[in-house]
Amino acid sequence: MNRFTRFTFVVVVGFLMGCSPQKTAADAPPPMPDLSGVDAVVQAAIQRGEVPGAVLIVGNADGVFYRKAYGHRALKPKPIPMTVDTVFDMASLTKPTATATSIMLLIERGQLNLNDTIASHIPEFGQNGKQDITVEMLLLHRGGLTPDNSLKDYVGTRTEMIDRINALPTRYEVGVTYKYTDVGFIVLAELIEKITGRDVDQFSREEIFVPLGMNETTFKPTGDLADRCAPTEFIDGEWRLAEVHDPRAYRLGGIAGHAGLFSTADDLALYCRMLLNGGELDGFRLLKEETVREMTTPRELPGDDNGWRTYGFSTHTSERSLRGKHFHPEASFGHTGWTGTAYWIDPVNNLFYVLLTSRCHPNGSDGTAGPIRREVATCIGDILIEDDAE
Repeated sequence: MNRFTRFTFVVVVGFLMGCSPQKTAADAPPPMPDLSGVDAVVQAAIQRGEVPGAVLIVGNADGVFYRKAYGHRALKPKPIPMTVDTVFDMASLTKPTATATSIMLLIERGQLNLNDTIASHIPEFGQNGKQDITVEMLLLHRGGLTPDNSLKDYVGTRTEMIDRINALPTRYEVGVTYKYTDVGFIVLAELIEKITGRDVDQFSREEIFVPLGMNETTFKPTGDLADRCAPTEFIDGEWRLAEVHDPRAYRLGGIAGHAGLFSTADDLALYCRMLLNGGELDGFRLLKEETVREMTTPRELPGDDNGWRTYGFSTHTSERSLRGKHFHPEASFGHTGWTGTAYWIDPVNNLFYVLLTSRCHPNGSDGTAGPIRREVATCIGDILIEDDAE
């Protein structure tokens, strides 16, 4: 039992024993763990110029117990301090948070099956060797698709772009070789729209984000949300702000299955808590427990040094640095986004963290979020996880 799990146990037992509502100093709950040690880790990354700033949230199934903003939201065209309510371009966090969760909802509702071929719902996809690719294969990045198709495919209307994606050939052995691919999740978003008549933006907003209270999570933010966005790179003569950084998602109009979502750390904390609670959040059930279990169960990935993934999440793959030295090596899971976003969830230790940065501001790929993710995860584990899971 880790330190914070023990703390939660003491509080719950006290509640069940009928503690008096008028607490005294003697029966007050013990103080929360001191996580201030992580501040130096984040500040060091900022001083090294890896990221301009960050927002960190740490919590468990019951709530958030550490929330802090560091550094700057923007350095150019003028410095703007980071705030905890800064809105970030989620990049590939779109994949699990919006697309994969939407797919699992459709499966739970009987509108889709994991072993359905994509072509059975989108016949035009089933050309050039793709007729046997299933929903499960795309969730696990084992559909044999190219990681990224040429930007030349993203010209003209959205319909023309999707037609070119449907016409792509396979590049790897279907159902066998693991190759992380944005294209697969673009296709999954098209599948969502084909089945529901709603694009991934509308479906995920209405069926996931609004019910969970994630009211600052959306594609194509406007108004106050746009004003609070962290900018990314200087592109085409202007700072990219409140518009998706990913070039393919940008050309698709800002709504795609692999990128395009914007959110805040507090909203993502609600999502993480929902998963830690087996699909339920504060009395609202989004997913059945068995659906969450199916979605988060690690599955082996041939061709990735015996790595593992779940339906939408990374586990013991190249993103394993997200768990640092202490988060559970097999049961914990999460994802990263190229812009510098990440979250990691550990059901065994009842713990999660959300770390949002803008590593591509202001100098594009000169920034990096890898070291800060690894060091923050390790520092959190040093404090909150008593026994090293390695």
